[in-house]
Amino acid sequence: MKIFKFGGASVKDASAVQNVAQILDRYRNDRVVVVISAMGKTTNALEKVLALFYEKNDWSLALREIREFHDRIVDDLFGEKNPQQLRERLAGIFEEVVRYLSKAGNFVPDEIYDKVISVGELVSTTIVESYLDEKEYSTCWLDARRLVRTDSRFRNARVDWEITRRHVRMEVERRPDTRLFITQGFIGSDHRGRTVTLGREGSDYTAAIMANCLDAESVTIWKDVPGILNGDPKLVRNTLLYKELPYREAAEMTYYGASVIHPKTIRPLGEKNIPLYVRSFINYEEPGTVIHDCQVENLAPAVIFKFRQVLLTFSMPNFTFINEKHLTLIFHALDTFDIRLNVMQNSAVSISICADYRPGKLKELLQHLGNDFQVKYNLDVNLVTIKNFTEEVLAGVIADLNPEDELLLEQRSRNNVHLIVQPAVSV
Repeated sequence: MKIFKFGGASVKDASAVQNVAQILDRYRNDRVVVVISAMGKTTNALEKVLALFYEKNDWSLALREIREFHDRIVDDLFGEKNPQQLRERLAGIFEEVVRYLSKAGNFVPDEIYDKVISVGELVSTTIVESYLDEKEYSTCWLDARRLVRTDSRFRNARVDWEITRRHVRMEVERRPDTRLFITQGFIGSDHRGRTVTLGREGSDYTAAIMANCLDAESVTIWKDVPGILNGDPKLVRNTLLYKELPYREAAEMTYYGASVIHPKTIRPLGEKNIPLYVRSFINYEEPGTVIHDCQVENLAPAVIFKFRQVLLTFSMPNFTFINEKHLTLIFHALDTFDIRLNVMQNSAVSISICADYRPGKLKELLQHLGNDFQVKYNLDVNLVTIKNFTEEVLAGVIADLNPEDELLLEQRSRNNVHLIVQPAVSV
């Protein structure tokens, strides 16, 4: 069993879907689970629908534009064949959005978010599966909400591995003659059957979940890049392609913001020593990068940018020393309000943390801790991490900063350097 994941860029239009079919044609003799994201920028478009809804503006036009975008893809894929059954299935999915929003008062906002945003993956997989079926592939569409069982933490659900493993195995094993399974990334359901999502850009994680549950031979993430580079070419000069990476290195890179792979992807694969390939869906003959159990000498430094961060500094009144009790209060609050900590540094009288900037959650955190600490913060800062740094690379990164940027914090460890920068102009 192989697991393939295709992201939004790889199914953004009809020609992209046809390209996916060409890639899959090379694996007709294999059994493959294909995990697919929403098409193009559909997730962003659905978030716009929700924003308009909560602003009490007309959201119906935005939703209609999403539907028309998918209708055009169907037209281009099927031409004059006019697949009526497919169109009815898609109409039913979009009608669900209208029903969800009409009953929004019965749900908390995060639950509504998951119900609406998951529509993108349901639509994309329905279209792709129908097209592959038309091309005479042995396909089966699987509803990830029936496969991936989670807790009820909307927008960032945690997997119940025992139940998920049982469901995934049962659905695949009872179809021994099926060669190609199509399912959705990013979504699942809780123990009450309510739709949840696994975190933004979580389709990679879904592929890893499937691989772990099925003891897969490998996972391949098909991207619009040649593999994993040691930096974003838009931000870093003279980038290099890693031919291979150890699991731990890849996991740390994703933790600090390398966007090529979702941060949760590595662990389920490393536990069972399942290799992860990152390959180009444009030049699909090229081998790309493999992440596996290996050792790589003299690994090239990686320069990783993570934007939209907040730097918080907590201190005690009257210069009281920070102790373990104070740290416990802060960490408990971060967990309660689901704020992810990326870097921390403490002195005798204060602790500074760099975390993902979530405005609503940040406000709740500050209200919760305001009686115990004096808090200062900087919004919209950038976290720059240099893994396996050299002085030459560090000097180059600092030299490339805008002269008007302010370096708020620099932290060094044996292998890594973290820079927290307040940009003169936000990215």
